[in-house]
Amino acid sequence: MSERSTGLRSLHDLGLAAWFGGSLMGAVGLNGAARDEGGTWRDTARIASAGWARWTPVNAAAIAAHLIGSTGMLAVNADRVATQRGVGASTLAKTVLTGAALAATAYSRVLGKQIELASSDDPEDVREAAEHPVDTDDAQRRLTLMQWIVPALTGGLLVLSALHGEQQRPEEQARGRWQRARSMVPSAYASYCGHTPH
Repeated sequence: MSERSTGLRSLHDLGLAAWFGGSLMGAVGLNGAARDEGGTWRDTARIASAGWARWTPVNAAAIAAHLIGSTGMLAVNADRVATQRGVGASTLAKTVLTGAALAATAYSRVLGKQIELASSDDPEDVREAAEHPVDTDDAQRRLTLMQWIVPALTGGLLVLSALHGEQQRPEEQARGRWQRARSMVPSAYASYCGHTPH
């Protein structure tokens, strides 16, 4: 790839870094501080919910930046995905992992909103929580699990991004293209021979 894509790569990397770092900090730091300072379940949930609610719009912007950068880089590297051996597989794995991370993030927010409503003193929130009752113990267990799954998945995306960076090295591109071309020659030759008149 001769042309630069610094803007797209920056959106991709900064968005993913914020998504991973924010989710890990929330699971470790915010939730831990809420447990230390809350005392009761309601106070702990209220502190944690307030912090996660403040992070949500920033996280949404980070995810959007990452997706824009990822889509743009996929378009720029479409030729490598098609012709360099290994790039297609790692791109597919990254796409699947991104989908899983998006689903886990969305589900975490749904559970977080349930806990936020259940722990709130606001009359409007209390009314809404009464209209949609949930098992708070179960919701809290699932939320805690999901808040660890998100940094695990986004950490996996960081690893795959590092792999993609390695695959862009000139020697890796040359080797990958050669291996892809060599793997296609026998099948093309066999197909040709199969149609050669005797």
